[in-house]
Amino acid sequence: MASIPKALRPLARAATASSRPLRPAFSRSTPQIRCLSATVPRREMDITDVPPTPITHLSETEALMADSVAKFAKDVVLPKAREMDEAEAMDPAVVEQLFEQGLMGIEIPEEYGGSGMNFTSAIIAIEELARVDPSVSVLCDVHNTLCNTAIMKWGSAALKKKWLPKLATETVGSFCLSEPVSGSDAFALATKATRTENGYKITGNKMWITNSVEANFFIVFANLDPSKKYKGITAFVVEKGTPGFSIAKKEKKLGIRASSTCVINFDDVEIPKENLLGNEFEGYKYAIGLLNEGRIGIAAQMTGLALGAWENAAGYVWNDRKQFGQLIGEFQGMQHQLAQTWTEISAARALVYNAARKKEAGEDFVMDAAMAKLYSSQVAGKVSGQAVEWMGGMGFVREGLAEKYFRDSKIGAIYEGTSNIQLTTIAKHLQKTYTR
Repeated sequence: MASIPKALRPLARAATASSRPLRPAFSRSTPQIRCLSATVPRREMDITDVPPTPITHLSETEALMADSVAKFAKDVVLPKAREMDEAEAMDPAVVEQLFEQGLMGIEIPEEYGGSGMNFTSAIIAIEELARVDPSVSVLCDVHNTLCNTAIMKWGSAALKKKWLPKLATETVGSFCLSEPVSGSDAFALATKATRTENGYKITGNKMWITNSVEANFFIVFANLDPSKKYKGITAFVVEKGTPGFSIAKKEKKLGIRASSTCVINFDDVEIPKENLLGNEFEGYKYAIGLLNEGRIGIAAQMTGLALGAWENAAGYVWNDRKQFGQLIGEFQGMQHQLAQTWTEISAARALVYNAARKKEAGEDFVMDAAMAKLYSSQVAGKVSGQAVEWMGGMGFVREGLAEKYFRDSKIGAIYEGTSNIQLTTIAKHLQKTYTR
């Protein structure tokens, strides 16, 4: 299978140069809600005189991206989804094929071996992967929206030259912020960094670290000057295998079980000064910015999950499961539930893609990202739970994917900022706007 983004590059270039109207894209098998308004980043062109487009539009490149990733997910990921969940491990062949398809370097510039596509393309890929397996989706999400973005934004020329080609083609990235005593209060972290003659020494522990088994590249946040409190936080690049680096424990989880989540220890890990990411004492700024962006990715994971759960159950009740002499999908009570949840999925996706477009346009998207993550995680939990009930006994057994979607959905309200943290963020923005 040829690399997906590479095959789409000519279209992406044509779309950037052309001002022709966007065409609507149509679903593979269900009423289309994937396609949402395409906006070229303001840094690339003046959009002042561009008329607004319906939110049911994607650019031609993005629509084909969605279809291509959907086919990849169905052909490559789906056959292994149940097996990986039962084994609680990611199949290395799936990770390898994610790289081969160009899905691990979506925004990385072509000069570094990446696909050179826009942020919304990454969101599309994350959503389509989650439609089949949220575990594979989150591996791709954290790698793209947190790790790759961090190096592209704040990496030195040397770090970019060394790591971006690897991150695009072979090396999985991991983001190390959370600690045993710093979850929602991420800036209470206790991991320390000290300057050495040749660089820095890192000591401490990280917890709940995604991709830690598969990754060889870690962005680590540590406090270089505890007297400055959170303003002493600094970001570093650490390679797996560096003396003093160790994975202490792999967590056994309720959901997204194929996605590795581990405790990592840093026992006087020495790194060269070149591994400083950005500037000293600015790590807290980087973390805030990356998490705001990453929340759109998690929101896309949740909408993809909700779509997958809905489609899996709807196909069963409208085609297979009969009670009282008719398909249960023909009962009005069931039809109303299907209609209600489809409407809520559509609303959640509108929030997700609106946040992505605002980010691309250089507008303030922080509240939009918080709303998207909050609502999409709520919808994912509701839809996947109801889908189990719609399918009856077949939804409760591990023969199919219904119960897996239900288990996988719970994490959406927890990682990259709990639902209460999202509500606090939204409320603060509203208070700032409406306080006289």
